[in-house]
Amino acid sequence: MSKFIDKLNKLAKGEAQAIGFTARQSAAPKPKMQLVARIGAENAEGQAGHLSGADFGLIEISKAAGGAALIEKLSKSMPDIIWGGWMESGTQAEVKQLTKAGFDFIIFPANTMSVTVMKDDKETGKILELESTLAEGMLRTANELPVDAVLVDGELKKNQILTFGQMMIFTRFSGMLTKPLIVPVSPQVNVGELEALWEAGISAVVIEIEAKQPQDLLAKLKQEINKTEFPSRRSKRADALVPRAGQPSGRKAAEEDE
Repeated sequence: MSKFIDKLNKLAKGEAQAIGFTARQSAAPKPKMQLVARIGAENAEGQAGHLSGADFGLIEISKAAGGAALIEKLSKSMPDIIWGGWMESGTQAEVKQLTKAGFDFIIFPANTMSVTVMKDDKETGKILELESTLAEGMLRTANELPVDAVLVDGELKKNQILTFGQMMIFTRFSGMLTKPLIVPVSPQVNVGELEALWEAGISAVVIEIEAKQPQDLLAKLKQEINKTEFPSRRSKRADALVPRAGQPSGRKAAEEDE
């Protein structure tokens, strides 16, 4: 299984508590937000210094051959980073080429990738990119698709703060989906915003890395994450808002009781 997806699934289950008298001594650390560093393929090798602090790496792929050659180089120069690819479309042969080269997960848009391209691939994580404006009915169907996680795109742009409106969108996705959620965020994101996203049900954020940014940007953010006690996540109550078939509304039931 994909190491990235395995990590996201463990985060979704929450903290593993030890049993017995040694519980306090052996309790696992509480799960926290994961940082995914996104870099362009054209200057990936020159940005190695910027990835300190990242939990995972993500490369934008335009051609499978170039992506396969690049991942081999990056795996040698940065062996501690697990890499994924973000691609607009591709054939089954191209995706196999990328996974064989060492990509752990692939992110792809819902409207451009063939449903058969990764059908028989059990090892590579499949992450479906969905627009934040997707209608409720369409959104719920993602639970039935053969994908491992969902990336919500189109909301947090560069240099934007996290607003209440954006949080409403992310909370909506979290309440309707059973799969782990990922969102792209601004490089200027702070720990307070990450805490809010975590509480809303987001397990990982994607941060775009550019050469002009300070090399220790992610390292400092990771230090702040490690020092912060992340809050417990809200329980999902989406199903409680949906009337059950054959059940009268509260007002109608009250009238019948009278």
